[in-house]
This record gives sequence, C-alpha cells and structure tokens, in this order.
Amino acid sequence: MQSPPRYLLLAWLALAALLAGNIALAFLEQGPVSLFINLAVAAMMAAIVLTLFMELRSSAGLLWVFAGAGFFWLSLLFCLTAVDYLTRYSFAPT
Repeated sequence: MQSPPRYLLLAWLALAALLAGNIALAFLEQGPVSLFINLAVAAMMAAIVLTLFMELRSSAGLLWVFAGAGFFWLSLLFCLTAVDYLTRYSFAPT
C-alpha cells in the first residue's frame, strides 16, 4: 500500500490542530472578539482545504475565479442573513 504524500498528512494535522484550538477557544470567555477569532480560524481551515485538498495551488486561473466567486456569494449570503437577524425587533412573548 502506498503512503499518502507528506503534505497531505501535514495538512490533516494542521486541520486537526486548528479544530482543537477552535474547540478550546469556545470554552474561554473572550467577549465580542471571540467571533472574529473563530472566523479567522475557520478561514485558515478553509484555505488549507482549498489549496491542498482541492488542489487549487496547481490549477488554472479560471478555477481560482470560480472559487473566489463561490466565497463571494457565500459571504453575501452570510451578510444578508446577519442584516436580517440584526434588524428584527425583539417582541416580548404574549
């Protein structure tokens, strides 16, 4: 049986370490900055998956454009959801 390339094992270890760090950060009281820290960790994990497992680093430029467009639309959906959530009134239950 052939062993996987070394960079895939290192990427898996990095993803596991980032996941463990993200779980550990969830139990710490950091206030409002915790959202941005967790989003930064998630962005690092997504970058590892995109570049190594989806092999974007050795692909054509058009694939990079479509990957960027996917992230653009995902961020747009998150922003619209956040705007909807933040602009609703908190009505008291009757």
